[in-house]
Amino acid sequence: MITAEMPVKFERKKHKDSLLLELYNNILKPRMIEEKMLLLLRQGKIAKWFSGIGQEAISVGVASALNKEEYILPMHRNLGVFTTRQIPLNRLFSQFQGKPGGFTQGRDRSFHFGTQEYKIVGMISHLGPQMGVADGIALANKLKKDKKVTVVFSGDGGASEGDFHESVNTAAVWDLPVIFIIENNGYGLSTPSNEQFRCKSFADKAIGYGIEGISIDGNNLLKVYETIKSLAEDIRENPRPVIVECVTFRMRGHEEASGTKYVPKELFDIWGRKDPVATYEKFLIDEGVLTEEMIEKQRAAIKKEIEEALEIAFAEQSPKPDTHKELSELFKPFELSSSQPSGNTSNMRLIDAISNGLRLAMQKHPQLVLMGQDIADYGGVFKITEGFVEAFGKERVRNTPLCESAILGAGFGLSINGHKAMVEMQFADFVSEGITQIVNNLAKSHYRWGQNADVVVRMPTGAAVAAGPFHSQSNEAWFFKTPGLKIAYPAFPSDAKGLLLSAFEDPNPVMYFEHKALYRSISEDVSEDYYTIPFGQARLVKKGNDLTIVTYGLGVHWALEALNENPELQADLIDLRTLAPLDVEAIFGSVKRTGKALVFHEDTLTGGIAGEIAALITEHCFEYLDAPVMREGSLDTPVPMNADLEHNFLPKERFKEKLLKLWRY
Repeated sequence: MITAEMPVKFERKKHKDSLLLELYNNILKPRMIEEKMLLLLRQGKIAKWFSGIGQEAISVGVASALNKEEYILPMHRNLGVFTTRQIPLNRLFSQFQGKPGGFTQGRDRSFHFGTQEYKIVGMISHLGPQMGVADGIALANKLKKDKKVTVVFSGDGGASEGDFHESVNTAAVWDLPVIFIIENNGYGLSTPSNEQFRCKSFADKAIGYGIEGISIDGNNLLKVYETIKSLAEDIRENPRPVIVECVTFRMRGHEEASGTKYVPKELFDIWGRKDPVATYEKFLIDEGVLTEEMIEKQRAAIKKEIEEALEIAFAEQSPKPDTHKELSELFKPFELSSSQPSGNTSNMRLIDAISNGLRLAMQKHPQLVLMGQDIADYGGVFKITEGFVEAFGKERVRNTPLCESAILGAGFGLSINGHKAMVEMQFADFVSEGITQIVNNLAKSHYRWGQNADVVVRMPTGAAVAAGPFHSQSNEAWFFKTPGLKIAYPAFPSDAKGLLLSAFEDPNPVMYFEHKALYRSISEDVSEDYYTIPFGQARLVKKGNDLTIVTYGLGVHWALEALNENPELQADLIDLRTLAPLDVEAIFGSVKRTGKALVFHEDTLTGGIAGEIAALITEHCFEYLDAPVMREGSLDTPVPMNADLEHNFLPKERFKEKLLKLWRY
């Protein structure tokens, strides 16, 4: 463990003057930008700033040590990563001001962005999830055998999050070429280290994961550079993860509005003497590499670069609101290679159709990687991937540790690095462990910085199997309200296969729901060939003039049963098939013809998708209605385990009663 009292001791070794001066320029530039930003903040010309003053040696040392084509995943205080990667300053300043010249077109701020051009994947405010993304990027590197290392940053506070454990553990199990940098600056916002963790050094954590851990002086630019360069060279040849703790100190507040009153003054005095810019500058002067004249000249050049870049950024107009543009850039555009079912057919259950579709997707997309708990040799708890290891190998069909967040993040990382990913939730209920990755990373990345998330999340869902509160939930509504996600929910084997293959064609994130009670209870003749079904096209299962039933999943089969029991009732039965996009044209067209609508789902009634559809019908079809729009759903309770209680919980019988009530209205 490095202590604050230790001086910064530089060792020149065999470094050439040119390298030493390059590192000096790299560390001086972010410091001078910071000083300018703090001035602009006081002048009210920028709104917020997260200062990295005192920590620059880490960002600069790491970025300088890596090859430019290797990904870095930085955080708040890593301005030096962006400047060392030579991002034009006017683009950075535009990003800070929310201008179109930045990387997010005003849709996000500061360092919340990524750029494929400079191989940087910026953070989201939740901090920890980017570590799983780094795992995925590194996995893609390993699969491609391209001998690259990935570096991801975390603060000491962020290392308390579950994502830290999940991601480091996954990297260890899979021998992923990742360097986990922990910037230990003594505080998580205002909470000191002794209230955050009990370990003396974060390097000690590596022992528990069976990997290497190193603790270094994070204020020593040369030490950081040499450590990362040496590790990177070794890891490229011998892929594995390493934890590197960089001990440092934050000389300003978490962000400028926070202040630093909670920090003992003597710490500023101690760490002020270890300033990474001043100490390195003195070292170069003592070595005869740098002169006062050179310093003055270098500062003048950087100041000119900053001022010119600021002039460009300030002159740029703020983005003009454009609703069409905002909505159209939510997803990555693509053309579905539409193909119709043809050739031989065979009788398939829902589970067979999904397995068959998954197998065909693996054959068509060689960059597709499947990940999930027990999906390899065991074939998954429902045996959907049985035999896949023999067909495609363990590199592409991967058992995962018992974690959801890191693996969903890894799916995103695979996508960033040119792969496709499927992540299987063993049960849809368990997706809550990875909700941040889905709704904040997968769903928002294309809108924020143009990076699509080519990830399909398979979700075995639903009740009617007496599995209780934690294996029976219908949670599709969690994602229905999240812009940036597509949702498929097939009710028939043929649809299940076609929609799944479409999901893998689509470069955007897809939540794919599979009802467990339908896995082996229904079957139909399904084409054995490859075919797709476009999202956003509902299926008219039955046609009638009396009323319209709108549902999906198991609800479709309950509705068919009810209509068969009441043959005199002739209804349009609409199977939505996909919930996002929603086929509103099919719904509205039917309701305008029949004049009555009943919307229902298996999910609990309150806050369910049926409520949104009912509202849409009321708003757009009101003058055509001959009765109130009705809806039905499960009881607003958790799903009970006892079969009789579960039967009462589910809406099947209440739906039948309401169906007859609406028919007779």
